[in-house]
Amino acid sequence: LVEIGSGGGFVKEIISNITTSDVVSGLGIDKVFTAEKMPFRKNSVSSFVMLNVFHHIKNPKKAISEMQRCLKKTGKIVMIEPWNAPWAKFIYQNFHHETFDPKAGWEIKGKGRLTDANGAIPWIIFKRDKVVFENMFPCLKITKISPHTPIAYIISGGLSKPQLLPNFTYPLVELIEKILSPLNKFLGMFATIVIEKK
Repeated sequence: LVEIGSGGGFVKEIISNITTSDVVSGLGIDKVFTAEKMPFRKNSVSSFVMLNVFHHIKNPKKAISEMQRCLKKTGKIVMIEPWNAPWAKFIYQNFHHETFDPKAGWEIKGKGRLTDANGAIPWIIFKRDKVVFENMFPCLKITKISPHTPIAYIISGGLSKPQLLPNFTYPLVELIEKILSPLNKFLGMFATIVIEKK
């Protein structure tokens, strides 16, 4: 079980046997490598997990190819990524520091490790270009795309802004998001995407 782009995360507090990784060494990082070239044997990884990482990978096609090579049969790629719902697109294009271009191609230009990104890449590859993806990677099957989280990320301030509401209001935010969940197709700022190796 491998997390790609662990950074300063806390996944080991939840999944103790996971292998953490990033493109630079740091506290709590088990392995240093890029998603485009992984140090794992063929058919040796049960699952790859990513949280807000995939849209930073410079060459997603090469990274998906590497994950496909490393995954065991029925192994999974599980990611939570920005999504191109109408509400999310409005927020990302007007109030977020990262590029969000649904008309772009698959690759990301630039040399910045965290600064260069396209938040629309997951939607581009797994929704807009789904047929291209399926033809390119016939051994991989998209089993789930579930948009979610229409307001909690904004209220939390994301990674760089101050929190807009005090902590004790979180149950109320959670309730509002639950009520809004039938509209997540239009409002979800993120999506959980699951891909399985056939």
